[in-house]
Amino acid sequence: MLRRLLIGLVLGAIVGGLAAAALVAGLHIAMFAPDTGGAVLAYLTAAVTGVLTGLVAGKPIWASGAKIEAGLKAFFGALLAAGLMFALRQWVHFQPDMAFLMPGVDPTVVHDAVVGNVPALALPAVAAVLGGFFELDNTGGADADEAKGEASKSKKRVADAKTNGKSQKRVADDDESEAEVAAPVAPKRAKR
Repeated sequence: MLRRLLIGLVLGAIVGGLAAAALVAGLHIAMFAPDTGGAVLAYLTAAVTGVLTGLVAGKPIWASGAKIEAGLKAFFGALLAAGLMFALRQWVHFQPDMAFLMPGVDPTVVHDAVVGNVPALALPAVAAVLGGFFELDNTGGADADEAKGEASKSKKRVADAKTNGKSQKRVADDDESEAEVAAPVAPKRAKR
């Protein structure tokens, strides 16, 4: 379970980092400032990041029989990501020194920026939380089916009981304290 959580956090952080890199390096938007769209752009990019995380984390869309599940995760990933971005912008007022993340931006503006206003910090955080959630939610995969099959095989054993020179098979549970032997079958008489 911890392994799945770590995989989800790393996968989500990678997806969020790529989305932030596309926004910062590709569109040259270093902050969600009012002149660049502000809150609307922050929520839209968070929703797109949530969709991408939903398509990749947990059971990915390219897995066998995962199209519907990935679509649902993408839809709810967009909603949850927008909600997480709202929480970051409203209640997380942490102001780290971010001048190294945005070399072309005025240092006084960067100094006053909170985490929710900087895509390079907010999008990977949102996607990492979603990725961890989606990976933890994906507990019913092939691993669970294999474990279930092994458990059912170990519960039953087939034993041969020899009676009257004929071998008869019986199935017994491992939990039984006494093994029951099948009653011997009398040979059929041939009709004349």
